[in-house]
Amino acid sequence: MTAWKKITALAVSGLMIAGLAACGSTGSSADGAAEANGGKLEVVASINQWGSLAEDLGGDHVEVTNIMNKTNVEAHDYEPTSQDVAKFHSAQVAIVNGADYDSWAAKAAQDTKATLVTAAETAGIKDGDNPHVWFSAKVRSNTADAITAAYQKADSAHKDDYAELNKDWHAKADKLEAKIKETSAKTKSLPYAATESVAAYLADDLQMKDATPNGYAQASANESEPTPTDIKKFQDALKSGNIKMLVLNTQESNSTTEQIVDAAKSSDVPIVELTEQMPAEYADLLDWMNALVDQFAAAAQ
Repeated sequence: MTAWKKITALAVSGLMIAGLAACGSTGSSADGAAEANGGKLEVVASINQWGSLAEDLGGDHVEVTNIMNKTNVEAHDYEPTSQDVAKFHSAQVAIVNGADYDSWAAKAAQDTKATLVTAAETAGIKDGDNPHVWFSAKVRSNTADAITAAYQKADSAHKDDYAELNKDWHAKADKLEAKIKETSAKTKSLPYAATESVAAYLADDLQMKDATPNGYAQASANESEPTPTDIKKFQDALKSGNIKMLVLNTQESNSTTEQIVDAAKSSDVPIVELTEQMPAEYADLLDWMNALVDQFAAAAQ
């Protein structure tokens, strides 16, 4: 039996025991779950940025659990516990990122009764594509609408409330889009390089030009080590002034990225630091994106 199957079996076994224990009580197990949750929809999200969106769109009608909250954990390599799997089995709505970013979550959501929302799929982004889709305005908007539809399906009694919350969210998102459009007047065609293509979708929305040296970019995309030649070409590009901004994923900092950062600093190239998971200081996904757009705007001056 594989480790994953063992985890799933343990989780399902625990749920079956809980269900048998509830047989002597009145009402269905679903009703019991709803009562335990204060009548709220039970929602589980693989990563906190999508969980924050789920909370904004559900308001007081939902109880959202995020599996990943910390910026020092790599989502690609995360190994779920039996408790994590159990959360997917008890959820009415499950939200995953997709594009092979959190395949463990997609597996956990299989064979459950939860309505599944896969963010990447809302924009036709597939396995092998850049999986950091929460940086994309299109994916954020499409995913918001997919979550609202899932809520309305699972809780039709509050259909109008979910529609109103969706409208409120889009009003905030429109303000962010206006800021992105305004900022793109400064960043359009601005050559930037990145230690990883984490924020590529946001850079695209800002109409920036990716000038990351090909060898380094390909190594990063393949999760392999860049060659000394790749690193030197990156350093030389920074020193030459051909790159006007460096985007650094601090969640994946290592000796190689430190060499790149040192070259950027010695050449006075502005650095935008960010993480993959949403830092705790931000209220929600839009709040985080607003702050990042401000950082890009400041670095472009």
